[in-house]
Amino acid sequence: MNITRRTFVSTAAGVAVAGMLPSHLFAQAKKPASPVTITIADVAGNLALTQGMFEAYAAEKADWVSSFAFTKAPAPELPGKIKAQQAAGKVDIDLVLTGTDALSAGVDQGLWIDLGAHKSELPNLESTLQPQAFKMQGLAKDQGVVITYYPSGPLIEYMPDKVATPPKTAQELLDWTKQNKNKFLYARPANSGPGRTLLMGLPYLLGDSDPRDPAKGWTKTWEYLAALGENIEYYPTGTAVVFKELGEGTRDIVATTTGWDINPRALGIVPAEAKVQKLDGFHWVTDAHYAVIPKGVSDEKIAVLMDVLNYILQPKQQAIAYDAGYFYPGPAVKDVTIDMAPQESQDVIKEFGRPEYADWIASNPLEVPLEPKQLVEAFRIWDEKIGAKKG
Repeated sequence: MNITRRTFVSTAAGVAVAGMLPSHLFAQAKKPASPVTITIADVAGNLALTQGMFEAYAAEKADWVSSFAFTKAPAPELPGKIKAQQAAGKVDIDLVLTGTDALSAGVDQGLWIDLGAHKSELPNLESTLQPQAFKMQGLAKDQGVVITYYPSGPLIEYMPDKVATPPKTAQELLDWTKQNKNKFLYARPANSGPGRTLLMGLPYLLGDSDPRDPAKGWTKTWEYLAALGENIEYYPTGTAVVFKELGEGTRDIVATTTGWDINPRALGIVPAEAKVQKLDGFHWVTDAHYAVIPKGVSDEKIAVLMDVLNYILQPKQQAIAYDAGYFYPGPAVKDVTIDMAPQESQDVIKEFGRPEYADWIASNPLEVPLEPKQLVEAFRIWDEKIGAKKG
C-alpha cells in the first residue's frame, strides 16, 4: 500500500528510481525561443510535495526554464488577487497550486484557462492517474490538472493520556465536547484541508438527506456544527495552528486526515504517541492538489507549463510526493510505490505511518468532494452560520 500525505514543511528530495509511463501517454509541448522564468503561487502547501519535482525540471531542462519563483498565500486571498491582476491586464502568476478551495473559487469566477483546448499537449489523464484521482480530475472542469492525491478523512486525532476512551460516533464526539469544553478544535474549512474534509464528511456520518447539496440537504450537518461550536473556543484560520495546539496540550482532540496525522508527528510538532480514530459509518472524502493556469498568462509560457505538467506526472517525479507523509500517500499517478520514494520518505512512513490505514482505505467508501459551486456555497454557509458566531 502506498503511503503518503500532507506536510507542514517542504522536505522534497531527489529520487533515485522509477519506471516511466509509456511514452505515448505524454505529449510534446513547444519549446520557447529562450528559457523563461515561471512564477508559481502555492495556496495548498503543495510545494512540500512538488518543489523537488519543479527543481528537477529546471535542472534537467534549463533550455526551457531559467528558474521557478515560488510564492505562498492563503487560499481565500488568491482569487481576488488574480482577478485584480486580470482586470489590470498584468498577470504575474503563471501557475497556481491549489486544493479544491481556490480551484472551486476560480472555476466559479472564471479565472483559469480552459485546459481542454490543450488536451493534445497533456498526458492522457485517464490512463495516467489513479482511478480515484481521475474522479477528482472531474472537479477541475477542464481548468486544472490533478498533481497529487490522497484519501484524506475525516478522522479525529487525540492524545491517549488525555482521552482514555475516544469517541466512536459523531454523537459521542459531540457529547465529549460538551463534557470537555474548548478541548476540541478544527480550522475554518475555507482555509483548511482537515476542516473542509470534516465539513463534507459529516453529511455521510449523520445520514443527511443529500450529502452533495449543502444548501438543501445538510439540515443535520448544520445543526450538528452549531451544537459542536458551542463547545469550541475559536476557529483558527489555518490548519497548522490546530496541530500546534494539540502538540502543546491546549486541545485534546482535533479533526485530522491521514497526512495531517503522519506529518506533524514526523516533524515533532505533535507527540509520536498521538492516536487516530474513525467514526462509525464514515466515508472518506478524497482530496487532491491541482495545477491551474490563470487567464492572461502568455501563450509561450502556457506551452512551457504543458511540458512541466507532463514532466511532474511521470512516476519518477511523483514518487517525491510521498514526502514526510503530509499528503498520505500523495502520488496521483498509477503504480508509484513507496520503494520508489526517496529513502528519507520511506523511513518516515515506516516509523510514523499507521498499518490500519490500508484496511480503512480498502473497507470504507471513497467520495469525491463537492462540485465547485456547491463547495463555495458550503464555505459561505459555514462562514455565516458557524464561523460568524465566534467573530
